[in-house]
Amino acid sequence: MGMAPVFLLLFIQDDLMLRGISLVVFAVAAITDALDGYYARRYDVESEYGIFMDPLADKFLTFAGFVCLPFLDPSQFPWWAVAVIVVRDLSITGLRIFTKRKNITLQTRKTAKIKTAIQMGYLYVALLFGFLLLFDGAISQFVLNIYSMNIFFWGMIVVVFITVYSGVEYLYVNRSLFKSSQPA
Repeated sequence: MGMAPVFLLLFIQDDLMLRGISLVVFAVAAITDALDGYYARRYDVESEYGIFMDPLADKFLTFAGFVCLPFLDPSQFPWWAVAVIVVRDLSITGLRIFTKRKNITLQTRKTAKIKTAIQMGYLYVALLFGFLLLFDGAISQFVLNIYSMNIFFWGMIVVVFITVYSGVEYLYVNRSLFKSSQPA
């Protein structure tokens, strides 16, 4: 979680070296987060704290990445799409906090892990192109040509769709939590 603000601070600079370092910070944070979760499950050293904090750390990093994107090109990375992703993730995180306080186990789905992997992959490629945009000449022109084809826009739409779908699936699978236990 501590790496997310470092990444954000470095990435928003219009400096080639600082933005490059930010990509390394993002990659290290994403990889160490994935490895931490993998080893915790593999060697059965999961803790309640870790089960709660791992998805929260994912959120901090993905939020930091998605917030950077509209500054690169708001036509490719619209704010509304970032808002949908953030609202979905905050809603599910709120649900996790609520169920944790009630000592209720929230059923998770593999779709949520897939969603996180897709978000991270998309973010890294989009952020890499944001880094390449700072180069002069042919490299930045290449990025602008890719932007003109709306590849990142449509990729963002796919990421939003998968994000919303996984949120709806979470709610559907855990729908019994929302049913009133009061007699009719």
